[in-house]
Amino acid sequence: MKRLTTILITLLLTTVVTAQGFGQHPQGKGQHPQKFSPEKFQADLEQFITKEACLTPQEAAKFFPVYKEMQAKQRTIYERQRQLGFGKPADEKGCEKSIRQRDEYDLELKRIQQTYHNKFLSVISASKLYDVLKAEDRFHRQMLRGRNQQNQNPHKNSDGK
Repeated sequence: MKRLTTILITLLLTTVVTAQGFGQHPQGKGQHPQKFSPEKFQADLEQFITKEACLTPQEAAKFFPVYKEMQAKQRTIYERQRQLGFGKPADEKGCEKSIRQRDEYDLELKRIQQTYHNKFLSVISASKLYDVLKAEDRFHRQMLRGRNQQNQNPHKNSDGK
């Protein structure tokens, strides 16, 4: 029984240490993981979009201020959605109200997107905007894929088991 308790405590401590990422860093041993930097993320996104959509410096200078304006408006809606999702309402009426509010936020996001797509078309061509939208999607997918790969189980064998 004492041995089983010792094994369980050791397993628990190992799990806690692994979950906190002590001693593990993709860039080398002993370094602390980098924290998320919104500024770096935004700069990487802009660089990726500029390259993938072949925006000229002049186009990028006109496009990104409007793009950032759209992102700011979207962020306020995302924050409202996040607040809405904190807890399940206690009754059916509350659940229905929450669902309807979520739908309204989704529609509001689409209206913002539509409004800004029209604004973007006044600063870059439709084909470039199409490329921008595709590049933005690719960037976000790559970032999520990279995060998912970092969060994979480190105890898996190379054959996936």
